[in-house]
Amino acid sequence: MLNWSACHAVEQNPGIASGAWVFRGTRVPVRALFDNIEDGATVTQFLEWFPGVTREQVEAVLEHAARSLQPA
Repeated sequence: MLNWSACHAVEQNPGIASGAWVFRGTRVPVRALFDNIEDGATVTQFLEWFPGVTREQVEAVLEHAARSLQPA
């Protein structure tokens, strides 16, 4: 499980998306990015489908996830 609290591009609020981690300033769950990528979408497509999310946020989330896969 990733520690999303260390990623500046996301936030968690019990009153938004049932407390799921979302892109900061939006109601778009971080999980939506990974679900769409798994289904074959590109980052550009994701950004078109979720206009409140910025490319910088997506890049920060992907970098955070990649760092979590590196050995300690």
